[in-house]
Amino acid sequence: MAALFHLRVLAADRAFYDGDCESLTVPTSDGELGILARHSNLVAAVVPGALRARLPDGRFAEAAISGGLLKVEDGDVLLLADSVERPEEIDAERARRAEARAREALLQKRSTQEYRGAQAHLARALNRLKLSGGSQGR
Repeated sequence: MAALFHLRVLAADRAFYDGDCESLTVPTSDGELGILARHSNLVAAVVPGALRARLPDGRFAEAAISGGLLKVEDGDVLLLADSVERPEEIDAERARRAEARAREALLQKRSTQEYRGAQAHLARALNRLKLSGGSQGR
């Protein structure tokens, strides 16, 4: 049996997961980061992408995650995120509409702050579509 660590994933609106984990992969501002038991302490910025966790029973759990913060400390892992959604929870049509709105906002001549906000909305929408399987034909 692989070594385990305690993982807590908290979204702004709910506790997503609280339990043991064999491995965790999260998207960070420096690329994908893999976590195993006895990982060194760290803090990292999480960006929109796919969270993948191998659970003690051997199953893999995958979720779309928005921006947030990851903290590894003394063998415990805490992931705080704006939102975390399982693929079956994602409304692909709603994500497609959000993608279209974000692309339109990027075309508008606006402030740097509004442009960056539109980029973030687009990244989240594309991530949700990819994970839900709703991006076929694109």
